[in-house]
Amino acid sequence: MFYHRYMEIKPPPSFDAVVTAPFGAIGIHVSNDYVTGIRLLSEQQRAFCSANPFVQHVARQVGQYLQDAASPLDFPYLLQGTLFQKRVWQVMSTIPLGQAWTYGDLAERVKSGPRAVANACGANHLTLVIPCHRIVAKGGLGGFMQGDVKGLEIKRWLLQHERADGYH
Repeated sequence: MFYHRYMEIKPPPSFDAVVTAPFGAIGIHVSNDYVTGIRLLSEQQRAFCSANPFVQHVARQVGQYLQDAASPLDFPYLLQGTLFQKRVWQVMSTIPLGQAWTYGDLAERVKSGPRAVANACGANHLTLVIPCHRIVAKGGLGGFMQGDVKGLEIKRWLLQHERADGYH
């Protein structure tokens, strides 16, 4: 890692696979036959996949999801987070395809506050599997990808792709 006087500059992440998407690309991290990260990328990247059969299986499922939102993402994954974050992610995973909840809805279900829930959403490294894009603000889309403008476009695309209520 390199350091500048005022900021830390991190090297770009290396992925085991990159799947092209209508909004850019999806980077996939795998460790020991577990998915450890699915990252939405706002910039187009060249698709590639390692020779590992498990990685190929995961990339194929992600590609199928991009064609048909009802395609299952049923591969083993590793949740890495605090107990609170894991509880939020577990409840978030129960949001049915085609629906969106507000931060307040999710906070009520986990007996916490919307801000804490939003922080847990932001720490989610398994986007699509743990559908943080299905969490919206009371009056609109809410945040996504640390407030990146392109991130909000991706969130809108995902909700429309899944035909979430109110986001057609």
